[in-house]
Amino acid sequence: MTKKTTELKLDIARIGTVSALLTQPDHARACYVLAHGAGADMRHSFMTKVAEGLADRGIATLRFNFPYMENKQGRPDQPAAAHAAIRAAVEEAARLCPGLKLVAGGKSFGGRMTSQAQSKAPLPGVKALAFLGFPLHAAKKPSSERAEHLSGIGIPMLFLQGTRDALADLGHLKPVIKALGAKATLHEVEGGDHSFAVLKKSGRTNEDALAEVLDTLAAWIDGI
Repeated sequence: MTKKTTELKLDIARIGTVSALLTQPDHARACYVLAHGAGADMRHSFMTKVAEGLADRGIATLRFNFPYMENKQGRPDQPAAAHAAIRAAVEEAARLCPGLKLVAGGKSFGGRMTSQAQSKAPLPGVKALAFLGFPLHAAKKPSSERAEHLSGIGIPMLFLQGTRDALADLGHLKPVIKALGAKATLHEVEGGDHSFAVLKKSGRTNEDALAEVLDTLAAWIDGI
């Protein structure tokens, strides 16, 4: 399947301009607005592999930088700025991919900010949210406070989580997902860490684990 990646600029009202990348396969059937994690930008190898892998599965992605990453500031943006960036990205994805099923979410911090934005006011046109390692809590500090806003979301949510994820103890995450009911789906990646990397002794490679993530995500998007 042929695909192309286009460099873009996103204008965020009252904040400024950030870079974005649209990866489009021929005959895409959906577009995933993919927000990056706290410590790496949209061009990080993980983000690139997700975009390329989804394109191979017929799904376009719009990646973008949060303002703090664009401006090389160390501390992540305040939620209001992050939410504004996500809304700008969703609007651009809808404009560039008319008629395609629109899904939003992302890696860690990016996924959590997307869920917060959706809980405050629905993201226009977005049919579902998908999280690549939802950061439920800080490392070694299990809790579920960061998930309280999820109950205010009315669209389907997919949680792709490694069983070794230090930021999402499954003992805390599973009750959260159960409480959300039919709108929430959990897929556990056996042996995966917060970025789905697996131990060599597992007999699988990191590429195998990521392929599982992307196959699961693509199938779930098709089922929405």
